[in-house]
Amino acid sequence: MSATTINPHEAAHFGALAADWWDPHGSSAMLHKLNPVRLSYIRDRIDAHWLTDSRDLKPLAGKRALDVGCGAGLLAEPLARMGAAVTGVDAAPENIAAARAHAAGQGLGIDYHAGELAALPLATFDLVTSMEVVEHVADPAAFIAELAARLAPGGLMILSTPNRTALSKLLLVEAAERIGAVPRGTHDWGQFLKPEESTALLAAAGLEVVDRTGLAPSAARGFKLGGSEALNYLLAAQRAG
Repeated sequence: MSATTINPHEAAHFGALAADWWDPHGSSAMLHKLNPVRLSYIRDRIDAHWLTDSRDLKPLAGKRALDVGCGAGLLAEPLARMGAAVTGVDAAPENIAAARAHAAGQGLGIDYHAGELAALPLATFDLVTSMEVVEHVADPAAFIAELAARLAPGGLMILSTPNRTALSKLLLVEAAERIGAVPRGTHDWGQFLKPEESTALLAAAGLEVVDRTGLAPSAARGFKLGGSEALNYLLAAQRAG
């Protein structure tokens, strides 16, 4: 990852939210609502990729997982509970401090690092995840290339990001920030990526998309997988060929 990948303004914005990241009713409440749905998708793709039993509580046993843009660990901790040896990386030192403290309280040994992914010791991972991050970096192509460089042969990458549509501008930026569903300044609509743009960046990094699904609001559950990709989508990728 180049030195220009981290956007200092974005890192400062999210670092300022670190103190209440684990409060389901605080400034990260939307992430708490999204997390179960994202975890459901990740678990489905893990089972499909490695042919694991959906009833297995530790489908990642013996595997290494990397969560980039990990915040205070909302995804890293469940990955550790699935049996993975987890490394978490975030641009904001405040987030990493909160992540370390929370993981210690849960008895989880997660290897957390603040700063650029490229600064980590050279290593590859069976599972690489980055949820709602690529739209916040300074150089999406360099960011995805570095994610791909960390993916082990036979590995799986899972990303999620908002789609750049008129509906996402209305609901995810203007309405969500106006009513306080997300903190003001969280999103820059111009940085959102359309699915074909994400696919092209992954292809340039030597990866192919093997699955994609929409992530949409649900009156019953808050969010649901499938259906429209107009607001947000998740995708899974692996090495091409």
